[in-house]
Amino acid sequence: MPSIRHLVLGDLDHELANTRRSLERVPMDKLDWRPHAKSMTLGHLAAHIAVSPSYGAHMIAHPRFDTAAPMPPAPPTPTTTADLLALFDANVADLTAALDGADDATLGSTWSMTHGETVLQSMPLAAALRAWVPNHLIHHRAQLGVYLRLLDVPVPALYGPSADEQ
Repeated sequence: MPSIRHLVLGDLDHELANTRRSLERVPMDKLDWRPHAKSMTLGHLAAHIAVSPSYGAHMIAHPRFDTAAPMPPAPPTPTTTADLLALFDANVADLTAALDGADDATLGSTWSMTHGETVLQSMPLAAALRAWVPNHLIHHRAQLGVYLRLLDVPVPALYGPSADEQ
């Protein structure tokens, strides 16, 4: 019988590899660029993607996330491709270690997002991990793909050939 981890997050390694391929393409000389005044800068988006795997490790360690609590300061935006990939790789390693230590009972336990005492979401940890790690990464990776296209940077093939890699 497959574990809950493999049933819910079986494609995680594939999605993380696709995300890393996308981050490799970030033009570091364009970190302040944004496609619209309401959009994140490329640097902010890339750093957010690189940090996103850490959410999963945090969720496994903490069954409640309070959006009203003070947030730790964001790490500085990496300015080199090597630093961006190192940040991503370190967060992937932390996520992998946390998942390796999580049994089915842990993954089936309840995780909640609150704002003070108001519950915003409450669901099995495995479902929350699905939403906040690969789904969240896929969402922002798609944004990054648009940024890359607008900057005329070849978009990597993720689920088949891209227009740039045929």
